[in-house]
Amino acid sequence: MGLDISFDIILAYASGLVLLYFIGWLLLVPLKLILRFLFNAILGGIALWLINTAGKFIGISVAINPVTALTVGFLGIPGLILILLLQYVIL
Repeated sequence: MGLDISFDIILAYASGLVLLYFIGWLLLVPLKLILRFLFNAILGGIALWLINTAGKFIGISVAINPVTALTVGFLGIPGLILILLLQYVIL
């Protein structure tokens, strides 16, 4: 009634589980990065919309597109200032 499992089989299963963990981790990390960029782009779009809503009284407007939303979402307030400065320097 003993458990006659050889050490080689235990080692093979342990190696397989470790390999499965690393493969899952490699697939999950880019997904987290993509979701973080998507979340920041949504927040950047909301910030740009708020600027456009409040800025229409003083004549400030910024185009809301994926590039500006990602810039504001990724850089935050400095990104918003950068976009406003670029808009008025180019025009």
